[in-house]
Amino acid sequence: MDALATAFKTTRDVVERAYNIHPDLGYVARLLAEKGAEALKKLKPEPGIPIRPMLAERASDPREILEKAGTPALAEFKYDGERAQIHKKGSQIWIFSRRLENITEQYPDVVELARKQLKSDEAIVEGEIVAVDPNTGEFKPFQELMHRKRKKDIYEAVREYPVVVRLFDCLYVDGIDLTLKPLPERREWLKKIVDEVEEFRLAEGIVTRDPRELEEFFLKAIENGCEGLVVKAMHKDSVYQAGVRGWLWIKYKRDYKSEMTDTVDLVVVGAFYGRGRRAGTYGALLVAAYDPDTDRFKTVCKVGSGFTDEELVELPKKLEPYKLPYKHHRVDSEIDADVWFEPALVMEVIGAELTLSPVHTCCKGWVKAGAGISIRFPRFVRWRLDKRPEDATTTKELYQMYLKQLRKLSSTATPTEEVT
Repeated sequence: MDALATAFKTTRDVVERAYNIHPDLGYVARLLAEKGAEALKKLKPEPGIPIRPMLAERASDPREILEKAGTPALAEFKYDGERAQIHKKGSQIWIFSRRLENITEQYPDVVELARKQLKSDEAIVEGEIVAVDPNTGEFKPFQELMHRKRKKDIYEAVREYPVVVRLFDCLYVDGIDLTLKPLPERREWLKKIVDEVEEFRLAEGIVTRDPRELEEFFLKAIENGCEGLVVKAMHKDSVYQAGVRGWLWIKYKRDYKSEMTDTVDLVVVGAFYGRGRRAGTYGALLVAAYDPDTDRFKTVCKVGSGFTDEELVELPKKLEPYKLPYKHHRVDSEIDADVWFEPALVMEVIGAELTLSPVHTCCKGWVKAGAGISIRFPRFVRWRLDKRPEDATTTKELYQMYLKQLRKLSSTATPTEEVT
């Protein structure tokens, strides 16, 4: 790029800008040689030609993030999926990965969604393709998407590993180059051209000026199976910096990965109706830890994974004797379950890690104001019919487990890592 700029008496910025929206240096060089720098300046995004993605810096303090991004700022869920740049031209759809690879064939379901839900004739939008549990609607980790790459029969993979799309940017619409427009304008275009359905809609986000509100939204993202947040500047200079990493976008995510090695015993206090293959049974159970100081059961998480098909069929029958028309007076929950139960049955649960949650009441406020302790990606192991509900894992035990996890992470962290 330096050589081309020197040879044809222009600036590197002009060459680099052209390369970022049309990342074929041979094409850029030929256009520059034949038509000059003015042709490069007029170059626009084109459906079917991937644009180099804008990248984010990283920070872990809400106050610092808002200082760097400016306020107000847009905070969006950072989904644990595959970043995708979706191009539309008439009925033709292309999907490109973060590395600009054409991954269209891996996602025929996303192709159909884009064809139906993008209302403009031509568009380039960005989003995240996320694996989802069709029975509970909960997000699944990125590793689930890898099954699509290994399956020879892609339509079988679509059935076994369904996905949703969460869109977060709009780069081009019907001849209009939006990469030089500020984020609020790009987001308005995104809202305008997307006919939202559950499987294909805008990323969940808030506009905020408040570090505390940002922290609460971060905890909500983790609770929903996300990696954290991406916080984005909204001022007049918040253009789409293709191919550039900068402070216009800031990743707010935990700098650690931990494993929950011990199981816990939790009490079933509620349930949520299933959908898809789980229609007619429960899609997930609300489970709680026992607090001996108050003699109450404090919610920890919703468990929808780990059950066999036979166990799922048996759930309503198994729980019927404990069903109540109201929340039990010993249950402390800020979540409204579809069905409530008397605290009676104990199940063994394992998960990815203990994390903080803004919606669960276990150890609420013990670690951080407004946050309880929860389990990320919880999974049913077995029923503990040998245990009374008062024999379940206590809130103090979960608190000690969480502190132990933090100490372990702190002891292995490098000087530049921060554990929240």
